[in-house]
Amino acid sequence: MKSPKEHHLERHLLSLLTEGSDSHALAKLLISDPEIEAIQDYANSVSIKRLNYNDHGPVHMRQVAVNVVKMLSLLKQDGVKTSLEIEEAGSHEDSLCALLLAAFLHDLGMSVGRSEHELTGLVIARPIMDRLLQVVLPSSLSRRIAIMSIATEGVLGHMANRKIHSLEAGLLLVADGCDMEKGRARIPMSINTSPKTGDIHKYSANSIEKVTISKGEGPPILIDVQMSSDVGFFQIEEVLLPKISMSPAKQYVQIFAGVIGQEKKRYL
Repeated sequence: MKSPKEHHLERHLLSLLTEGSDSHALAKLLISDPEIEAIQDYANSVSIKRLNYNDHGPVHMRQVAVNVVKMLSLLKQDGVKTSLEIEEAGSHEDSLCALLLAAFLHDLGMSVGRSEHELTGLVIARPIMDRLLQVVLPSSLSRRIAIMSIATEGVLGHMANRKIHSLEAGLLLVADGCDMEKGRARIPMSINTSPKTGDIHKYSANSIEKVTISKGEGPPILIDVQMSSDVGFFQIEEVLLPKISMSPAKQYVQIFAGVIGQEKKRYL
């Protein structure tokens, strides 16, 4: 059964998309697909119960989808074209479809394990991409190929350990890094475990109160992070910034972060 948070994010995501568009139709399929939901649920079980990591399940992947749709919209408002548009290989709508696929499927490999989960995830994700795009774009092979290729790069590059080149994959990388509010660490924090290397991830994530993505002055994407304690800077400096540094979208992003009630730092 889906959680209230999942339902909320799904409604929010659909509200950001144009009803009747290919991206809206694809989002509805991604939201309602039982195979995707089952793999996301199991990936979350492996992540939290077996590996003691943060949420890598349906809520996380829906939040990343919301994040990346917001970012792409901000770039469009600023007149920035996607890689598919620049290369005349697809439309803005195609880029949006690719990012929806990458957002919903990028962590499916966590159902197997953490090591190289972006690679194991692609083994799982590619047939699903093809199956869903056959429904949305049954008569356009060239569009399906372009969309799947961009989505594949997004999944492959989301750990910031491989060079990526498309703006779309770069946006997915940033959107993934922006999901660090304390709710993501809620379940790991509630599980009593002995101290171990890596605990800083859940403690730092638990201090992040709010992440806001909005229109910036200068760079069009403004990421504002509010935290309850200084430990949250670990999330900024060790998780988010390395992802942005590897992202082709870096030039379009600015970040402000700070403890509530104190002066914020500007990182980009």
